Amino acid sequence: MAALCWPLAAHAAPAVALYYGERAGLADFRAFDLVVVDPDHYRQQPLPAWDGTQFYAYASVTEVQPSRAYYADIPVDWKIGRNPAWGSDLIDQSAPGWPEFFATRVIAPLWAQGYRGFFLDTLDSYRLAERFDEQAQQQGLVQLIRGLHQRFPGIRLMLNRGFDIVPQLPGQIEWVAAESLYRRWNATQRQYEEVPEADRSWLLGQLQQVRERHGLPVLVIDYVPPHDRTLARATAQKILADGFTPWVSNAELSGVGMGSIEPVARKVLMIYNAEESPSVNYSVAHRFLQMPLNHLGYTVELRDALEPLPEPILPDRYAGIVLSFSGYLPEGKQAALAAWIERQLAHKVPMAVVGGFGLTPPPGLARKLGLESAARTSAPLEPLPYHAMVGLEAPPPKPGNDVELFLLSAQEKPQASPLVAFRGKSQREQVAAALTSWGGFVLEPYTLVNVPGTEYSRWVIDPFAFLTQALRLPAIPVPDTTTENGRRLLLAHVDGDGFPSLAELPGSPLAAEVLLRDVFMRYRIPQTMSVIEAEVAPHGLYPAQSPQLQAIAKAMFKLPHIEAASHTYSHPFLWDRAVRHGVFKDDGSAAYQLPLPNYRFDLQREIVGSIAYIRDHLVPQGKPVRILQWSGDTAPSTEALKITEEAGLLNINGGDTFITRANPSLTAIGALGIHKAGHLQVYAPITNENIYTNLWKGPFYGFERAIETFELTNAPRRIKPVGIYYHTYSASKPAGLKALHKVYGWALAQPLHPVFTSEFIAKVQDFHGLALAREGEGWRVRGNGALRTLRLPTVLGAAQPERSRGVAGWSEGPEGTYAHLTGGQAWLRAAPMQTPAAPALRDANARITHWDMQAQGGEFQLQGHGPLEFSLHIPSPCQVRAHQRTLAPQSSPTPARTDIRHYRLNDVTARIQIHCPAR
Repeated sequence: MAALCWPLAAHAAPAVALYYGERAGLADFRAFDLVVVDPDHYRQQPLPAWDGTQFYAYASVTEVQPSRAYYADIPVDWKIGRNPAWGSDLIDQSAPGWPEFFATRVIAPLWAQGYRGFFLDTLDSYRLAERFDEQAQQQGLVQLIRGLHQRFPGIRLMLNRGFDIVPQLPGQIEWVAAESLYRRWNATQRQYEEVPEADRSWLLGQLQQVRERHGLPVLVIDYVPPHDRTLARATAQKILADGFTPWVSNAELSGVGMGSIEPVARKVLMIYNAEESPSVNYSVAHRFLQMPLNHLGYTVELRDALEPLPEPILPDRYAGIVLSFSGYLPEGKQAALAAWIERQLAHKVPMAVVGGFGLTPPPGLARKLGLESAARTSAPLEPLPYHAMVGLEAPPPKPGNDVELFLLSAQEKPQASPLVAFRGKSQREQVAAALTSWGGFVLEPYTLVNVPGTEYSRWVIDPFAFLTQALRLPAIPVPDTTTENGRRLLLAHVDGDGFPSLAELPGSPLAAEVLLRDVFMRYRIPQTMSVIEAEVAPHGLYPAQSPQLQAIAKAMFKLPHIEAASHTYSHPFLWDRAVRHGVFKDDGSAAYQLPLPNYRFDLQREIVGSIAYIRDHLVPQGKPVRILQWSGDTAPSTEALKITEEAGLLNINGGDTFITRANPSLTAIGALGIHKAGHLQVYAPITNENIYTNLWKGPFYGFERAIETFELTNAPRRIKPVGIYYHTYSASKPAGLKALHKVYGWALAQPLHPVFTSEFIAKVQDFHGLALAREGEGWRVRGNGALRTLRLPTVLGAAQPERSRGVAGWSEGPEGTYAHLTGGQAWLRAAPMQTPAAPALRDANARITHWDMQAQGGEFQLQGHGPLEFSLHIPSPCQVRAHQRTLAPQSSPTPARTDIRHYRLNDVTARIQIHCPAR
């Protein structure tokens, strides 16, 4: 993305967008203040309730298309002509019944749906009729608009043109819009073109008059080809320079255009072959490639190449395309994929190929890629010097006869940078990996290699470097789910397995009782406990023990630092019965869930039913139960995710992050989660003790190695929070209990930010929905307020709180700096690291619930889950107070930093004041 130099900054006029496309694409407009939509797409589902965004409904006044629901009820004698370019009828504005019809049939239903703003289009289209009375038409329009204000008090109107009636409607128009100041769509010729100078000059004069004489803001709507972001950006800048609000989009207004802000496309399309793995959960694309993209700030849309692929893929919505294939597609699918790739190359969205193209590029595609297949030979190949991003975790293997290599064409070679190349007898470079004019590719075996005798893999190529450079990913503030207010998150959640087990301790107490007494009562940090209904309930597997088991569960859930969750009804081991993998593939007698008599697997019963049981029988009245912790293979089907989401529940588990010193590979770190048909499964940050103990076969102290995972996911990159995740049965063995104490002890000795599991899940959800846009000299952020951290790469420097909005401070991190947000909306300006000019937050173990700070001081409020700890960037003369007393700073771990002061309070919440003498 090219650097922007918008003349507007943090206090700019509202950012306006027009979007007439399907509902599925609306999420890309979250950063805008005002979005005009076609209401026909939102009759079945309500519009989202985004803080800071208003939705205006499109309504055509003098033209009506046959697709509108009210078209058939319009009297024939009201129609005075047609607009053949758009296939619409022209309506006589002087018809006596038209204002009432328009208010009743067009506006009133939309008003009832909640719209309060309306974009009134085609106000001048009556001039397309062969005969019309100009004065009568204008009077009809004025009467119509006045009638809307009388019938709908508080209505807000944006007029598209209608310059002649603006003087007659003082105080009744909020905006005036006009199309085609610099670039237009010629509907007759079906082409984009520049606006002639004479037309531009006339329109510019009209718009200046609206702004200067009538004091109304002006929106200019121009049209450019959807793939040409450079032209869209330049056009928007011209409109801004004229003093107007721009919206530059495609002719159908179905894309994410360019306005006074430029949204950052954070979505990457990942194409895989479903035949290469039992399901998408186990694909190379998801297991190995998604995590680096998530960490770089991007969401991933996974699509199977054996199914029809979406198109066109344009740069307004997608940051890039990744093809991930380990072999060839079936012959019958290759031609369609080749044609699809060729079409997408024309849209200039960067493409990265990892593993292979899934086919041998046919001649037409090969020419566009600038590649020629190298003839395979048994003659030895001499490796040329490898690029620095090659050999990250394993050295590049020697090429065998079966290795596919390419020759770069004469046109492509000057633009490409080989990463892995060889030279044979022909002396021409044969390339296995390269950065190219269209993106880049790295072919097997220079992607990943397997570790012999294990299930482990190693990266040959650096996935972070390759994906960043091949997809031309810009440096952006990265929404971060690992950190809040400069401190790494700490969460703990327990799967209920083994609740009725007897512990190997004196007296043989129940494992659940040991967990309550020795862990939950001892470590009073936010923790989430789940139970399996069939293990605890009187109608389950252990009816005789149920009173005691339920009593322990109630005692757990009564604790304020214990959050309640379900680990399902019968603990399914295989969630998607259409996917056979592992033991279910090899053993037809494998159990699918706990052996409940006469029970037939039912997703509603497992999810919604188990939640209801816990809510009605185990938790104190009013305590929420809203988390489903996946069991078994933790790979729920689309239907299971849909049921969970529609029930208003959060979900977690899966991911299997298990990096250790024995397997110190990025391949052992999972993604944030996985989408299936638009439904998100959130992964646990770190895997559970079952994996560390060889499926609970021993050593039973193995969970202490989770500390290695915590350390390796914090440096050199902080990829995961500290997630303590285990089962109730860990408390059944002395070694397992000792390992728990060691893990908890390590975590509590670190400067972390404790959160409930529900808070972490909400952050991951916010990551996927958060909108980021360039605005002025900074960045606009719009989210739901759960995710409160942006990670700034070193090249961007650090946040400047005093020149930003919604930013409380910053702190150093392993890959740059962390910016601390005060809520779901922010405008961030960054610069090279320097001491803030006003008091700013450096770090805290609690959430900011209020922030108001100026150079002379101010106040803020923290809400945490334990005694408050926080540090401030603060000038030495300033005084810090709370509870009507001056706070004394703690001794500093960095005595040389006199600008940083550390504080501790025994309260879990506090309102803190800072007073600085005038300078």
